[in-house]
Amino acid sequence: MRTSKLTAVACGACALTLGLSGCGASFEGSGSKDAASAEQLALREPDPWAVELPADGNGRVEGDVADGVYTGTGRGMEGLITVTLLVDDGHIQCVGMTQEGESQSRGGYEAIRDGKYADLIEAAQGPDIDVIAGATITTAGVKQATADALAQAEAAAAGEAAGADGSADAPTPSTDSPSSDSPKEA
Repeated sequence: MRTSKLTAVACGACALTLGLSGCGASFEGSGSKDAASAEQLALREPDPWAVELPADGNGRVEGDVADGVYTGTGRGMEGLITVTLLVDDGHIQCVGMTQEGESQSRGGYEAIRDGKYADLIEAAQGPDIDVIAGATITTAGVKQATADALAQAEAAAAGEAAGADGSADAPTPSTDSPSSDSPKEA
């Protein structure tokens, strides 16, 4: 009886040791990007999903936009995202992008910091960009900010067109004031 108890305890200890040691060396399921070990950080391999976006030199913004620098804002995961666009001869260039309160452990933070969104905006020449995996809400905020900046450029172009027609500064005839031809009452 004593040997069977000793054997059971030994087998239990062995199973427990093997079970716990199997969890220690695994990188999978660490739970967050902040929990990365030095070994994981040293494993720098090229991203197999990275896609180079072809820059279309002939791409133009849809609609009539005025040249200038425009800043739009959008709502990100945990704060505002600001996109600054330079519009020049119907082409846009993303000259700045900031985020307020976006968490570093989320996908959109790195994409803004590394300029991936700027590349996507310039390739699309507008807010119609692809979603970055792990950053769906941040991507929606970037789209919203880009659309806001382009709406400002379109409004400026509409204002310039109205000013060129002369319709913006032209006086409107008033029907309330008496004309000089009408007889005055005494």
